[in-house]
Amino acid sequence: MSKEWEPENVFDVLGSEVARQILALASLRPLSATELAEHCDVSEPTIYRRIHALQEYDMLDEQRDIDDGGHHSKQFKTNLKEARFRVDDGQFDIDIQLKKDYSDKFTDFWTDLEKGAEDISKDANANSPHRDGSSSDLSSG
Repeated sequence: MSKEWEPENVFDVLGSEVARQILALASLRPLSATELAEHCDVSEPTIYRRIHALQEYDMLDEQRDIDDGGHHSKQFKTNLKEARFRVDDGQFDIDIQLKKDYSDKFTDFWTDLEKGAEDISKDANANSPHRDGSSSDLSSG
């Protein structure tokens, strides 16, 4: 769902006061589109257009909430940590940093750990002798 972070595109998205308000409000706590519309004093269709634009650039996350009655609702939280713009060699450059929650960091860590263990296991198996004493090293001729 993520679009390319070209400066012109990000300037367009963040150029909207409503988009900036959404990011600021949703950085405090997850909010529904209705709550955002009330706080921003705009219509829900306007909020949804801005939400969609922010989500295209991964600046806003959607989470589903289920209340005690089993009703589903969408809530939005800010995923943007930092946006830096600089002018270099006659062009704008953009650096966007997104927030990751601890579960995302743990998942990334675990995936990296598993991949490393698989790589070590493959290397060990490729260089270990077989039961009959032969080696699986195919590089010697």
